Amino acid sequence: MNSVPNEGGALGPAAREASIARLKATSEPGNELDILIVGGGIVGTGSALDAVTRGLSVGIVEASDWAAGTSSRSSKLIHGGLRYLEMLDFALVKEALQERGLLLSEIAPHLARPVPFLYPLTKPFLERPYVGAGIALYDLMSVSNGHRRGVPFHKHLSRRGTLRAAPSLKNDAFVGSIRYYDGQVDDAKYCANLIRTAAHYGAHAVNQMAVVDFLREGERVVGAKVVNHEDGSYFNIRAKQVINATGVWTDETQAMVTDRGQLKVRASKGIHLVVPRDRFQSTVGLILRTEKSVLFVIPWGRHWIIGTTDTDWHLDKAHPAASSKDIDYILEHVNKVLKRPLTREDVEGVYAGLRPLLAGESDSTAKLSREHVVAHPVPGLVVVAGGKWTTYRVMAKDAVDEATRTMDERVPPSCTETIPLLGASGFKAAWNRRSRTAEEYGVHVARVEHLLNRYGSMTPEVLAIIKERPELAEPLPGADDYLQAEAVYAATHEGARHVHDVLTRRTRISIEAWDRGVSAVPVVATLMGEVLGWSDVQRESEIKHYIARVEAERLSQQQPDDESADAARLGVEDIVPLR
Repeated sequence: MNSVPNEGGALGPAAREASIARLKATSEPGNELDILIVGGGIVGTGSALDAVTRGLSVGIVEASDWAAGTSSRSSKLIHGGLRYLEMLDFALVKEALQERGLLLSEIAPHLARPVPFLYPLTKPFLERPYVGAGIALYDLMSVSNGHRRGVPFHKHLSRRGTLRAAPSLKNDAFVGSIRYYDGQVDDAKYCANLIRTAAHYGAHAVNQMAVVDFLREGERVVGAKVVNHEDGSYFNIRAKQVINATGVWTDETQAMVTDRGQLKVRASKGIHLVVPRDRFQSTVGLILRTEKSVLFVIPWGRHWIIGTTDTDWHLDKAHPAASSKDIDYILEHVNKVLKRPLTREDVEGVYAGLRPLLAGESDSTAKLSREHVVAHPVPGLVVVAGGKWTTYRVMAKDAVDEATRTMDERVPPSCTETIPLLGASGFKAAWNRRSRTAEEYGVHVARVEHLLNRYGSMTPEVLAIIKERPELAEPLPGADDYLQAEAVYAATHEGARHVHDVLTRRTRISIEAWDRGVSAVPVVATLMGEVLGWSDVQRESEIKHYIARVEAERLSQQQPDDESADAARLGVEDIVPLR
């Protein structure tokens, strides 16, 4: 079954229906896919791009939305991991730094950018040369990979220099610091761009489609039985190889096939707080040591992201909940270094995510490896698990390598190292002419810059919506950073199927706005409904569901522990399309 390129990779309603038709056709003799990927997170979408750009026919299904799980709830960093360097895991750090350089310089310069951090020093004399040597090695490893670093080198700062960079730090908190750089990305936006790029090259991508069982011929997996959550229909998708890239759900999906030789994945919960940028003064982020791990204070537009925790999670995996205890832990640790302590009233948003860690003997999830593993537990099924968001491309490459190893025909090697995502090519030229673009479309240049940093050279596609409907140049209510046209574009081009897809992943309004997106809901529902053909009843259902979801999340964040927080969050079930 040949992959037909989807020019521009637009994932609107028509493209979804076309992909479903192609996936259904795989049941016909000679029409099977080369590879079917289960899971639409960063590794699954990365695997789709890797496979389709090798000339293979590829399908990918996601039970919810693209990046709905772990891949949209990270620290938003592209980094080698200084703490892994301290653990002497040099191979992992070097690999991650190589990927950091690729993402910043070649693959997604429109989405990823350098971000400065201070590594504070608390002890005189011995600590500076020790930490300085480690960060120097970190920088050195990033230049030995044959690619551009994408970030500046580190610099030592005195106490005075530290306070000049971060005036809101306590005067006696540190004796000095070292400023170094890592990368930053909107993880969910990147994943949506990645799956669009895969579709552009011919992958058949469908979200809101869950695998309920695997197809077998003897011991061999030959495809999957899926349910389309949009209409409740079931059908089979046949493929020569299936890649299971379901992250923290690896154990469950793998158990559909075998209980022998399974990879075991433990879920580690990490929560983050979002606070306004004006709550304390600093031109740089911070990395702070805690008794358990590290705490990042990360610049994020007009906000700060502060996190994370690292605790075992055995409850609902789709909606991990942040408890009051989690929030207090982060506030307590960041307040140790701030002149004016942060309080609960300063917190705009909270989000919780689960890291898929390979299970080991350690009782502490903080000590488990971030290495990834690829396994072939039964013929026809490849499982990829573990790893770091930053190294998704390597994980995808290894998974597709394993899947194609037994194919009869010769399959070319991975080439994603040289393939920019949609919007990357021409980004710098588009950025340089941003003032002229603003004049052409009658939009303020600051709005054009915002769009360029989210869509790159695809920005004219969003501006075309504004040109046709000038009223959509207005910001969404309660979320001045995002335009109404972006809600339309999310439905026409980025595969958004529900209001919460737009408010939590295509934009980050759910964690950046004080009301967490409640005032924007009616407008988003109306605009999406026009594209997706919603009835008045469906539109009202979407609005009510989102508001109930926000209330449940707020309630969960007032609970003292994981169990009560989980129970509060599960008070709202996932929305089901009205049929």
